[in-house]
Amino acid sequence: MLLKNSFNFIYEFFYIFSKQIRQFYLNSSIYNKKISKIDNKVLIYKPSLSILSCIVKYEKKKNKIENFNVNSIWENKNISDKDYKKIHSFYWLFTIDLKSSNAITQSIIKNWIENNQSYNPKNWEIDILSKRIIAWISNSKITHDGSESNYKIKFNEIINKQVNHLINEINRSNLVDGKMISCAAITMSGISYNNEKFLSYGLNLLKKIIDSSFDNQYFPRSRNVGQLVFYLKYFVLIRELLKESLHEIPEYLDEIIFYLGKTYNFSWGTVKKNLLFNGNHEDDLSDFDKYLDLHRYKFSSDNCEMGGYSILKNKNIIIAMDTGSSPDKKYSENYQSGPLSFEIFFKDSKLISNSGYFQDYHHQLNRISKSTAAHSTLILNNSSACTFKKTKKGPNLIYRGLKTLNKNIVYEKNYWCIKCSHDGYLSDYGVIHERILEFYPETNKIVGKDKLIKKKNFKSSNFEIRFHMVPDTKVTKTQNNRAILIELENSGWRFSSNHGSIGVETGLYFGKKNIFNENQNIFISGITQKDDQLIEWEISKI
Repeated sequence: MLLKNSFNFIYEFFYIFSKQIRQFYLNSSIYNKKISKIDNKVLIYKPSLSILSCIVKYEKKKNKIENFNVNSIWENKNISDKDYKKIHSFYWLFTIDLKSSNAITQSIIKNWIENNQSYNPKNWEIDILSKRIIAWISNSKITHDGSESNYKIKFNEIINKQVNHLINEINRSNLVDGKMISCAAITMSGISYNNEKFLSYGLNLLKKIIDSSFDNQYFPRSRNVGQLVFYLKYFVLIRELLKESLHEIPEYLDEIIFYLGKTYNFSWGTVKKNLLFNGNHEDDLSDFDKYLDLHRYKFSSDNCEMGGYSILKNKNIIIAMDTGSSPDKKYSENYQSGPLSFEIFFKDSKLISNSGYFQDYHHQLNRISKSTAAHSTLILNNSSACTFKKTKKGPNLIYRGLKTLNKNIVYEKNYWCIKCSHDGYLSDYGVIHERILEFYPETNKIVGKDKLIKKKNFKSSNFEIRFHMVPDTKVTKTQNNRAILIELENSGWRFSSNHGSIGVETGLYFGKKNIFNENQNIFISGITQKDDQLIEWEISKI
C-alpha cells in the first residue's frame, strides 16, 4: 500500500508539473507564432443557416444587435462560468436578426479579437472555440459581409489561427463531445476557406471518432441515448455542409448515418418518448425529426434490442429495460448504475420511470442521480451495483463496473417477456440479481420476478426494489396495506406484491436537465436470505 501511494504521489507530481509546463508553452510567443502561420485564404463558402438548425434552436423572436451594450459586453467580470462560455462561444449570434447592423456586430467581434487574439485558457477551450468558429462563419452575413478589407483580413486570420490551435490540441483533450464539435468546426473551416489541410484533417478526425466511439451495433460506447442524438446531429450537419458545397461525401459518413439512424429510430423514432437511462433527460426532438424529413433522411428499425436496451411496444404500451453491461471507464462520464431498471408508458403517460440524471458534476446531486437507488430496480444495502470515483477534473467515472448475463427476449402477440441478470452485487454480497418482466397485452398486466441467486461468498443484507414515478402521479396505499393504487391522467393501476413490506416514499426526480422536483416511489423492502430468494410483484390496469 505504501509503495502504491508513493507511485500515485510521483504520478500526481509529474502530472501537475507537465500540465504547468504545457500551459507556459501555450501562453508563450513561440506557440503564438506557430499557430499564426496561415495561408492567405478568403471566405468563399457561406453555409445556409437552415443547415445549422439541427444543432441550433432558433427563436421565433429575433433580437436586434443594437440592443446589446457594445462597449461593456467583454468587460463584465461578475458573470458565471456558464454565462462566460455562452458569451465567448458567440452562439448568441444565432438569435440576432440578420437585418441588424453589420457594423455593430463586426465592432463587437473586432473588440473580441483585439483582446483575445492570443491563446487564453478560459475562452480558447476546444468546445467554446469550436462553437465560436461555427457561429462566425455561419452568420457571415452580419459577421463578415460588407466590412472593410482590414477587418476581413483580421477576421480570416483569427479563424485560421484558432483552427490551427484546435488541430494542435484536440488529441490532448478528454472532452468527448468537444471533439465532435471541433471536428465540425475544422471541417466547416476547410470548406469555407477552400483549405485542403483543414478539410482533410477534419474528415480524418471524423473517421477516428467513428472508429473509437461506437460499438459493433453503431450505438455509442457510453450507452448514452442523449449522446446518440448529439452524434447523429453533427454527422448529418457535416454531410449537409459537404453536399451544399459540392464536395464528395465519404462513404464512411453515409454508413455511420445509416446505422446510427437505425439506433435513433429504435430509441426515439418509434416510441417518441424520453427514456431516462444513463444520462438521458427529457428533450423534445420533434424539430430534429422535421429537419430529417426536410433533408430526406428516412430511418427504420425492427429490432427490439440494441445497445443494451430492450424495448417492446404496441399501440398502447411501451416497456423499456436496461439489459446492458456498464461501459468502459473512459466512456462512463454520464453512465448511471441502473442495471435491469425499466420504464413503462401507457399511451401518452409514463407509469413507471427512472429518476433521471442531474448533469452538473459539480453538484452533489450528480452522484446521487448516478446511484442504483435512483432507478426502478433492486438495491442491496443502499449501495450501487457499480462504483464511481471522482476524477481530478470533476466527473464521476466508473471504478468497478458490472456485466449483464443470460439475456432472453420473447415478443409475441399475447405475451412479452424480458429476462436478464447482472453481477454488480456478486463481489460484495455474493448475489446475482435476475429480473423477469412479463406482460400480458390482453389484460394489461405486468408481472415482475426479482430473483436473488446466492453464491459461495453470500453475505446477508437489506434489499429494496424501487418503482419511481414522474411528479404529479397520484399514489395511494390501500387500507389493508396489501396494494398501492397508481392514478395517471388516462388510467388507473394497482400494484401488489407477494412480499409483505411494501410502501411509498418521496424522492427526487431529475428528468429535466439540471432541475429537480419531488416525486413518489413505491418500494418493496426486506432482508436477503441464505437460500435463493424470489420476490414477485404485479402491476395491473384497473
